[in-house]
Amino acid sequence: MKLLKKIPPTVFRLGLVSLFNDMAKEMIYPVVPLFLAQVLGAGPAAVGWVEGVAESTSSLLKVFSGIGADRVKKKKPFLIFGFAMSTLLRPLVGLASTWPWVLFLRFADRMGKGVRSAPQDALIADVTNGKNRGVSYGFHSAMDDAGQLIGPFIAGGLLLLGLSFRNVILLSIIPGVMAWITVWTIHEKSSGPLKPQKLALFRDWNTLGGRFKYLLSVLFIFSLGNSADAFLMIRLSQVGVSNWLIALLWGVHGGVRMIVSPYGGSLSDRWGRKPLMISGWIYYALIYLGFALLSDKTSMIFLFLAYGVFYGLCEPSEKAFVADLAPKELRGTAFGYYNLIIGLGALPASLIFGFVGQQWGYPTAFGVGAALAGLAAVGLLGIRTRR
Repeated sequence: MKLLKKIPPTVFRLGLVSLFNDMAKEMIYPVVPLFLAQVLGAGPAAVGWVEGVAESTSSLLKVFSGIGADRVKKKKPFLIFGFAMSTLLRPLVGLASTWPWVLFLRFADRMGKGVRSAPQDALIADVTNGKNRGVSYGFHSAMDDAGQLIGPFIAGGLLLLGLSFRNVILLSIIPGVMAWITVWTIHEKSSGPLKPQKLALFRDWNTLGGRFKYLLSVLFIFSLGNSADAFLMIRLSQVGVSNWLIALLWGVHGGVRMIVSPYGGSLSDRWGRKPLMISGWIYYALIYLGFALLSDKTSMIFLFLAYGVFYGLCEPSEKAFVADLAPKELRGTAFGYYNLIIGLGALPASLIFGFVGQQWGYPTAFGVGAALAGLAAVGLLGIRTRR
């Protein structure tokens, strides 16, 4: 309860929006890779394309929306438009008849995320300070994760009741609409009169400083080994875990993230962002090594659930670190670049994993991811911090 007292009202409402939106997103996320593999007959390379393109699209658009939000000095319009896109397009995946159609619709859905995410992160930075920024990002991540807990349980329950993958995906429109309605209740303070400016992609790059650029370079190395979580669920299926249980496990995984994220963010406020990120990346490498070396069902389930701790340690710390290093007037831009780098790594990461998995097997692909995470953790030691 002490942590909740530090959360500004704007962050609390953004958390509710994320709760509903992630319920919708996570109803279909554990279903889509199984839908691709079992209904549409797509192999690991196709899954790599679908998830890689989806995440890269989202991240690449974030740089433009972040810069745009700084230029127009308004974040809420980007949120309204972005959530509307995802709410309308996401459920249409359930009507797809071939995997390229899934690719196209996932691409369109993640365009909505790309429009809204950097302005949303910048808005949180605007209403927080160094004493509550980490815990606020942790709270927001926890509400995301609460949606990830609830959404897959709804999906798993619907599958148990006999609904098809297609029907579960179509029903995700309900919590999506709830998210879009809630975003209208957010109040954003006026930032003064708008001064028309050009949307120059790299105009403020040098202003962001060397430490910020170094952080992005190390994040890029890590992102190359951070392939889509869809591969984890396919791996569970390979060792004999049933479809409905995979959906429920993805929900429990979200519950782990929900519990850990506020504490991970709070620890980064007290101990510093860098130690939490290094610990989280090493932890990630160990989890991926486990997926590479072990193959029994019980071990796979344990590792999958333990994997949620990584997000709780790293996600709030990364975002708070970006906000700490960026000038106040360029936070949207900074989060845009942050997501651009993650996006530039997301597509090759999933394609590399899909190619290695198809040629030499999933254990080898997980081993490559572990090695890249370890390399990034070593690289992070080189960034200078003031705390």
